[in-house]
Amino acid sequence: MNLFDVYPLFNIEPVRAAGLTVWDKEGKKYLDLYGGHAVISIGHSHPHYVKRIARQLYDIGFYSNAVQMPLQQELAEKLGRLSGYKEYSLFLCNSGAEANENALKLASFQTGRKKVISFSASFHGRTSAAVAATDDPSIVAPINQTENIIFVPFNDVVAFDETLQQHGQELAAVIVEGIQGVGGVNIPTTDFLKALDSGCKKVGALLILDEVQSGYGRSGKFFAHQHAGIKPDLITVAKGMGNGFPVGGVLISPEIEARHGMLGTTFGGNYLACAASIAVLEVIEKEELLENATIMGHYLKEKLEGMPGVKAVRGQGLMIGIELHEPCAGIRKELLNQHCIFTGSSSNKNTLRLLPALTISKAEADQFIKAFSSILAKKVVA
Repeated sequence: MNLFDVYPLFNIEPVRAAGLTVWDKEGKKYLDLYGGHAVISIGHSHPHYVKRIARQLYDIGFYSNAVQMPLQQELAEKLGRLSGYKEYSLFLCNSGAEANENALKLASFQTGRKKVISFSASFHGRTSAAVAATDDPSIVAPINQTENIIFVPFNDVVAFDETLQQHGQELAAVIVEGIQGVGGVNIPTTDFLKALDSGCKKVGALLILDEVQSGYGRSGKFFAHQHAGIKPDLITVAKGMGNGFPVGGVLISPEIEARHGMLGTTFGGNYLACAASIAVLEVIEKEELLENATIMGHYLKEKLEGMPGVKAVRGQGLMIGIELHEPCAGIRKELLNQHCIFTGSSSNKNTLRLLPALTISKAEADQFIKAFSSILAKKVVA
């Protein structure tokens, strides 16, 4: 049997990793500034993380949600305290797409409605309702197509208000990313997020903040939407939550009442997932990684802005998009093949994404700046 060929693969086989460094099977060393789609939040193979998971595996690795698991409550309490959402509840699942599916389902249960506003250049996952709310027709199969999703231009308050006037009484939810990742690191303005917040309250819809990529300290605050001072009804998390272990979750407003059987999952919130997630929070707090994300993000942006060939630098903290005047595929390839540096792409073909672990050092940032500037300098000369 062969693998179903849906991924274009780099000709690299990683066999070991530590911090922001990855080694391939030939012993070649790479600087990882992408973290497997923003998943590696505290660095590869962090000693505390490894110890936590290994210890848990010796005790018990799995049982279903039919039994008492105090680790789940420990995780919920730590997450509530560090994020500033102590009064919210936590539903644990396995991925960002699953988190968004459950958030959309909760919104529909709560309101008794089924229409949802999403935005241009959005990405919320590849499953059922999540992919229907994703602005990429190429990954939406006929079975996912629905009239329940209304797409509105991102950061357009006027267009949102007009849509709200037309569909407000049918609206279950508005779903928006804290920072658009796949779309090219597009930041929602404070006015835009405040308009979504007040608009949802006005018509009785729920505001869902997709913090799957932009959460867990990446923006310099625990959640990116906290830069705008709003408090959504539902917040979805995954990626950096488990530092590589598959885990996701939904933070749920106290206004939404739970009932048995409302949501469910076989693997969500298992012992290993909780151990991994608790370890991530402990490292984030102990090593002051939100502060490091702010400092290093500012440093990178300052160095990148004004470089020849750079059209714009967008981002908050360590979620950075570098828009060039030309497609970035060739530069990403050169960074990887000639300088051994992993970076990311986006649906905006001119935008390169940086999503390093929150532990990145100035020396590692400088390594990228030196390589990137040398590539751009050659293009200017040419």
